[in-house]
Order: sequence, then structure tokens, then C-alpha cells
Amino acid sequence: MSKPIHHRDDVNPDEGERKYGDVEFADPVNNKYPIDTAEHVRAAWSYISKKANAAKYTATEVERIRDRIKAAARKHDVDIESDS
Repeated sequence: MSKPIHHRDDVNPDEGERKYGDVEFADPVNNKYPIDTAEHVRAAWSYISKKANAAKYTATEVERIRDRIKAAARKHDVDIESDS
């Protein structure tokens, strides 16, 4: 079994809940990258695809976050694969 995403010291998970409410996040530990709507899925994909944001995670964590975003994209009928 893979390790969970680590808690980031530069993030307050309560901020994600305060800003977006009780929604699904691609990073549920830190409540980053909401993936509850098509718009949020597109934004999450865009943000995690930026090197500066991805650098805050291990390669395995980025892969796990991207997989969660891809699953949400399928659920919301969003095409993000062309942005890979």
C-alpha cells in the first residue's frame, strides 16, 4: 500500500474547507485542489501541472493527485488528457 500524502507545513487544511466547503479534494490531507465541479477539475489540473506546485509533493504524491483529478474529470465529463 502506498504512503498517504504528507501534511504540508505551508498549508492550513482548514482554509480549503473554509473556502470551498465540504467537497472532495485531490489532496484530501491538505484540502488542496477541489474536484467537485468541472470548473474545479480544470483548475486543479492546471495548478498541479505547474512545476512550482508539483514540487511541493513527492513524485508519488503528484501521481496520486493527478489520478484523483483524472477520475473526477471522467465523472464530470471534462477532457484534461489533451493538456497532459
